Amino acid sequence: MNSIYSYQATEFAHFLADFSVKEEVSLDFYRNIFGEKKKRSFQLSEEAQKSIETHFNLELPEIDSLQKSSDGTIKFLLKFKDGKKVEAVALNFHKNYTLCLSSQVGCAMKCDFCLTATQGLERNLKAHEIVSQYIRVMRYLHEQDISKKKPNIVFMGQGEPLHNFDNLKQALMILRDRSGLDLAGDKITISTSGYLPGIKRLNELPAVNMAFSLHSVREEVRTKLIPLNKSYPWKECLSELAKNNPSIKKILNIEYLLLAGVNDSLEDAQLLARELEGFDYFINLIPFNPFAGNPYQRPSDQAVEEFRKKLVSLKVRTMVRTTKGDDILAACGQLKSKEI
Repeated sequence: MNSIYSYQATEFAHFLADFSVKEEVSLDFYRNIFGEKKKRSFQLSEEAQKSIETHFNLELPEIDSLQKSSDGTIKFLLKFKDGKKVEAVALNFHKNYTLCLSSQVGCAMKCDFCLTATQGLERNLKAHEIVSQYIRVMRYLHEQDISKKKPNIVFMGQGEPLHNFDNLKQALMILRDRSGLDLAGDKITISTSGYLPGIKRLNELPAVNMAFSLHSVREEVRTKLIPLNKSYPWKECLSELAKNNPSIKKILNIEYLLLAGVNDSLEDAQLLARELEGFDYFINLIPFNPFAGNPYQRPSDQAVEEFRKKLVSLKVRTMVRTTKGDDILAACGQLKSKEI
């Protein structure tokens, strides 16, 4: 039995056409399942209804547990049918929510600063599991009367999205389907640590925003932080991103994690600006979010501000990302499939 969340609307309508169901009725049913738009009344024949129940699984992942932060962030531990779990996070920005979704159970990239890396890679998420994360959390926000708006998406949860390219691609097609959830491309951001095979395929994706986790332009430092850099150097990744960036605005978001005494000096800022000269980019500065057992430290607020000011003085577009959910280990780099 296939999950309905692995189908685009036209694929679903094509299936029901075999039971003499009009496309308009099929699309209304599809929208109703995805729970997004107001629907006209419709009626399915007993045969069509039975066929849907026989061929399609409408189940969503179970909310195994959830935790609420003092800043309004909500972290969900979602359990799939096989018992595997991932974390998804609803981030509150002035009553507009952004959902941080996972693309894998665990991660294979072994980034030195990330809690997910300690879990290793257990398996890829299927397209319908990626989509169903969004629907499950969105429905929770609606049902609890927390937010009725359509949330944005950032693929910055567990896993390297481009390491699960085919499932990500299918999920994006479903999320962007105008007859279903109809999410705009500028409301979706994919973050990559630099998985070059996936970067080279970005032109296969629908238009979405891209973010690149850089964290240092010094080779030895970046390779320590992101071992993937040894196989796929950041300069090569950035060059490919500049060519294949699927973003509508064509501006690349550069994520730069600030680690005290590692990559947060004014010299690092100057080197960063120099090495990125010629690219069209915007830098998101992310002060490190500590977790137990990790040796890195968060820089002082003063050090973060001095780094930002140095970049601004060099005419670099930049901002400091607001930390959300760090009191419940829901901030950037703090996710792991575990009981909360």
